[in-house]
Order: sequence, then structure tokens, then C-alpha cells
Amino acid sequence: MLTDRRGEMDEAAFVFPILLLISLALINLAMLGFASITAGNAANYGARMGSVAQSNASSVAYRMAASRTEAAPFGSYQVSVSGSGQPGTRVLVRVVFQVPNFFARLAGFFGVSMAPEFSGSSEATFRQEGW
Repeated sequence: MLTDRRGEMDEAAFVFPILLLISLALINLAMLGFASITAGNAANYGARMGSVAQSNASSVAYRMAASRTEAAPFGSYQVSVSGSGQPGTRVLVRVVFQVPNFFARLAGFFGVSMAPEFSGSSEATFRQEGW
């Protein structure tokens, strides 16, 4: 019996690029989710450590939050802290993150404009403890 395999090659030629784009999208979204969780955890940890610090709460909060973001394998993070350091006031830590958008250059081929990076932020607030 003779078999015709031309149809199989045509199907593979159409399906492979679509599977490749879906895989790339999943990787990109996983990176975005990881960066978001890292920023949230860093903000929470920094605010908590700053709230229990007995002196220089803002500096402690900044250092602790920044130490959590330095271990991230990708993305860029900026940490900002506000609070007076007086017992009963709030310590607010905000972490802003950016991760690369792999589809920005591909979208240009189709006439669509996309930002080259995904960005987001996370905040955490704790009450300054003291006695």
C-alpha cells in the first residue's frame, strides 16, 4: 500500500508555529506571575521587619525588602519606603517591578504596538511597634 505523507507535513508546518507562540506566552506569563509574587513577598517582609525595628525603621524596611528582590533571577525591582518611625504610625513599603515582554517585537510585524516590558507594583503596610 502506498501512503501519502504530504498532508502530515502540511499540518505540522501550520501547527508548530502556533504551539511555539503558545509556549512563549506561557513562559512570559509565568515570569510575570513570579515577579508579582516576589514583589509582594518583598514588600510584606520589608514592612514587617521595619515595623518591629526599634530604630531607623525606614532603613531597615528598605534593606530587608531590597534583599528579597536581589535573589530574583529576572526582572528589575525598585523599593520605596515611607513612615516616620514613631510607635503607632504606619510603615509602607512599595515594590515596583518590570519583566520583559517577549511579544513586543513580534506584535510590530502585525501592526500592533506593545510595551517592551510588563510592569506592576505591590504594597504592604504594618503599624510601627514600640514601647
